[in-house]
Amino acid sequence: MEIPKEKLLEIYERMATIRQFEERVREEFAANRIPGFVHLYAGEEAVAVGVCAHLTDEDMITSTHRGHGHCIAKGVDVKSMMAELYGRATGACKGKGGSMHIADLDRGMLGANGIVGGGIPLACGAALSAQVLGKDNVAVSFFGDGGANEGSFHEGLNLAGVWQLPAIFVAENNGWAESTSSDYSVAGADIAGRARAYGMRGEVVDGLDLFDVYEKAGKAIAAARAGEGPTLLECKTYRFYGHHEGDKQGYRSQEEVQEYRKNHCVIKNFRARTTDENVLTDGELDEIEERVAESIESAVAYAADSPWPEPSDVTEDVYVNYKEVL
Repeated sequence: MEIPKEKLLEIYERMATIRQFEERVREEFAANRIPGFVHLYAGEEAVAVGVCAHLTDEDMITSTHRGHGHCIAKGVDVKSMMAELYGRATGACKGKGGSMHIADLDRGMLGANGIVGGGIPLACGAALSAQVLGKDNVAVSFFGDGGANEGSFHEGLNLAGVWQLPAIFVAENNGWAESTSSDYSVAGADIAGRARAYGMRGEVVDGLDLFDVYEKAGKAIAAARAGEGPTLLECKTYRFYGHHEGDKQGYRSQEEVQEYRKNHCVIKNFRARTTDENVLTDGELDEIEERVAESIESAVAYAADSPWPEPSDVTEDVYVNYKEVL
């Protein structure tokens, strides 16, 4: 699948933004400026960006506890994201959700989710809505190899298969469900092979190759838009950091991590391929890196200068209007 130059530049900027955002979040968290937990997406950028490059604001996605990359790939503003991580009133969710619950409905981002596999049935609902309303929108659910073993995965895929929903299920298999190897916990050779049981297409994707993700996700999304039902994509990828910041990572060696950083970095390999083929230039990509760095600095300053939520705000943006009840 040939990708126009403008799209390649956009793709690189999204991947670079995810990487720089996560690296800076790591620093801010270590400096005790971000409360709670953070789960970094660095290393997996090709999956989120390769899929979301085919989507519009009208298409919906659901995410995981490791959701920063999905948010950025879908177009959520990094200033509002950083402010949310800081717990400030200017955050995407007014500082009430934090890292694991960022959402932006205007961008079709239905929310990160601290419940493993929790976004799968939500994506089914969004896909059903598009189907019933006669729209050609799709819904994409990102989840991990651990999420693929949850009941919500089987229930969601069965429902999508029965109703032939315009849904794409993206299993981000980074090899570790927290600290449990997928070689130990996942039955069968590939998660994608489970698609057959639910009457849908299934395909294994090289999640460390942006071009493979872009091509296979594009076909799955086009099929869903055309009324040809759902697809399960298993993107085999790798996270550079632990399950969360503070994870000692006793389950894998640093030599393994360094091997992936050196030889399987999606950004480095994308850059090498596009410049070697004279499609993009180092100057163009350097300019993007500089622009992204400025945007991240601006986001941090914005978050640090933003006000905290007022205590009275706790009763707002909830299902029940407690002010009226009380």
